[in-house]
Amino acid sequence: MEQVLVVGSVAFDSVQTPWGSCERVMGGSAVYFAYAASFFSPVALVGAVGEDWPDEFTQILQQQPIDTSGLCRIPGKKTFMWRGKYKANLNERETLEVHLNVLGEFQPRLSPEQRRSRIAFLANGSPRTQLAVLEQLDNPALVVADTMDLWIREESDLLRELLRRLDGVVLNDGEAKLLTQEENLVLAGQRIRAMGPRFVVIKKGEHGALYFSERDTIALPAYPTARVVDPTGAGDSFAGGMLGYLASCEQLTSQEFRRALVYGTLVASFVVEDFSLDRLRQIDRSTIDKRLETYRSMFQF
Repeated sequence: MEQVLVVGSVAFDSVQTPWGSCERVMGGSAVYFAYAASFFSPVALVGAVGEDWPDEFTQILQQQPIDTSGLCRIPGKKTFMWRGKYKANLNERETLEVHLNVLGEFQPRLSPEQRRSRIAFLANGSPRTQLAVLEQLDNPALVVADTMDLWIREESDLLRELLRRLDGVVLNDGEAKLLTQEENLVLAGQRIRAMGPRFVVIKKGEHGALYFSERDTIALPAYPTARVVDPTGAGDSFAGGMLGYLASCEQLTSQEFRRALVYGTLVASFVVEDFSLDRLRQIDRSTIDKRLETYRSMFQF
């Protein structure tokens, strides 16, 4: 079983949804990814926080097989903070406030052990930072990255350089359309794969996900979750479930990629059922596998 490396943001989130609100809860792309992946494989988390980060939050992560030695506390600084509000359909959100704080100056430095990681996820961040992390990896077997519309618009050249060096990329449908200027998601996925990565995953929120590789095109529906409280972190949890499962596999076959996509879908279906990590903290691998059986039964005719 391989250890998964994740490098990305660790944050305070304040969220408003039609189901309620929360203030300064644990969030950030690296946090959601790490917790989701830890149901399947050990995880090494690399990120930065300020002096205001509670030890209690770190201890929550350490209750899972998550190595937090790469979580740097920077003296005299504050933790990255995001505040957002979701509209009634929960598919659209508005950023009300963002303070980069430590994230604005964080330059990840991997330890010798982290450099040897065979599977790595470069969570959403500047392509410049993602490339700097990629340069530090010794001989990875699988490197996957996330991105967002900000980087597509403002750091397009660096992003395209990154894509040429990745094994896989995960992005949402709006980002795929923006990157390719293509409304058809099948064509968009194929065009992104032509930019370099061996596979592309396009997340479609409540409508599931699309996967493109040289051999396979896979369309998976989302798990039908009746109670969606907070979609924050769903995409990172999807990626965590996917890569965490792949790290537990002896071989990365086409069949294992299919199963990894399903596990990513299922972990994401849990995280949206409450704020922050609250729902994920109530489940374990057996809970996920039970939902897998329900999901599998949806496709039996």
